[in-house]
Amino acid sequence: MRGIHKRFGAVQANRDVTLAVSSGTVHGIVGENGAGKSTLMSILYGFYQADSGSIEVEGKPVTITGSKEAIALGIGMVHQHFMLVDPLSALDNIMLGAEPDWRLQAARAEVRTKLDALMHDTGLVVRLDTPVEDLPVGERQRLEILKALYRGARILILDEPTAVLTPQETDQLFVTLRRLRAQGTTILLITHKLKEILALCDQVTVMRAGAVVLDCPIADTSLDKLAEAMVGRRVNLGRDAASARPKTGAVLLDAKHLQWADALGVVRLADVSLTLRAGEIVGIAGVSGNGQSELLEALSGMKAPQAGELMLAGASFTAKDWLDPARARELGLAHVPEDRHRVGMVLPFAAWETAILGHQKLARFAGRFGWLKQAAMRADTARMMEDYDVRPRNPLLRSSKFSGGNQQKLVLAREAVVKPKVLLVGQPTRGVDIGAIEFIHGQLRAMRDAGGAVLVVSSELDEILALSDRVLVMDRGRIAGELPIEDCTEAALGRLMCGATATEPAA
Repeated sequence: MRGIHKRFGAVQANRDVTLAVSSGTVHGIVGENGAGKSTLMSILYGFYQADSGSIEVEGKPVTITGSKEAIALGIGMVHQHFMLVDPLSALDNIMLGAEPDWRLQAARAEVRTKLDALMHDTGLVVRLDTPVEDLPVGERQRLEILKALYRGARILILDEPTAVLTPQETDQLFVTLRRLRAQGTTILLITHKLKEILALCDQVTVMRAGAVVLDCPIADTSLDKLAEAMVGRRVNLGRDAASARPKTGAVLLDAKHLQWADALGVVRLADVSLTLRAGEIVGIAGVSGNGQSELLEALSGMKAPQAGELMLAGASFTAKDWLDPARARELGLAHVPEDRHRVGMVLPFAAWETAILGHQKLARFAGRFGWLKQAAMRADTARMMEDYDVRPRNPLLRSSKFSGGNQQKLVLAREAVVKPKVLLVGQPTRGVDIGAIEFIHGQLRAMRDAGGAVLVVSSELDEILALSDRVLVMDRGRIAGELPIEDCTEAALGRLMCGATATEPAA
């Protein structure tokens, strides 16, 4: 890709970007949210067309006007959020849109034969007849890669491929990617996890503000150099000294024996009990889908468990009379949900509307005859944006127009500005760049140091280890174990996440 320029209105997403990727290598592409890396890859895959510049694939100039042309050129893309149809089998997901025969039974037989050979060659083993909704996350990831390879991808773009994987699943994925590289597949890896770049890539390109600021062999760089290139300054993501202090504050939240099963009778919370004390950050580790989401929803009042008890700020609740989100706010509990798009904000709303959701009944916003004081709300939002470094600082900009990291900071600002006693945070930095991670971690520590209790649910073990004072691990709806932070390692947590004990090997 040579001299790529791309503008969206006033935003220059790509500025004279040149990217050269050698065949049969793993090439890392990193940068802050809004740095332009996803736009660049979307141009390569045909989602967008560059305003100017040129693209060559295997030495030949090409014009890519859509993903169909990209696939025909041997380019495949695996998105961060899986593009799969849950009720369909793995086989039908692979075949969908690329059926070799209008007779489905004959088509399935032909596709199955090709896939058996492909799985043997690549090691990407998937249960073809199982509905996607019944596959674990790691197998869905393999399915997405297999789908791209089945369509003839020789150049594979992976967008945050390990965001929802355990350390063990990540290791397995890396084995597969190294195998694909050895077989001649070219891999472009977009990730915020710099350790993965150093462990897997041959070359790395760092983007900042739409331009390339570093391009070098992986042997010529380090984690600190990459982080500094991404944000333009030194970054600290380790544990702070205050985290080492023992915490013995008063109990602010106490949940006992929570039980919840979904409409199909599948138990999502199985006798879960936990306590949060003032002045501590409690981390919950686990593979997504093991009850963490349901736990956050129960503690925040979004979901009533079928059994259990809760004590919050001196008020007691039972399953028959559970708290609701409005009551939770009154008692000093705030919630940053895991899915900021589906639960945390209304994307078509302006930023000022997102920033006051749940707080619109505050006295300072109340006007005459039930009207809201929009000027006061916009002024509050402008202060929040300044305090929480939300960019751009435009309260009138639609929420969907902000990058993922700035959307997350806006939601965090809304929940933290009222200084809650208890803060529940789901996946605080999912899809967030390293500079925003540092900022968000600092805000969570500040809330802890001010005497609050913070519960963090994260699939990122580095984040759990950097933030937590003690760690709970969830597996199949249960608390599989609890460790003080000094006893926590990625290996020990990974074993608990896989259903083993902290010291025995994972299955």
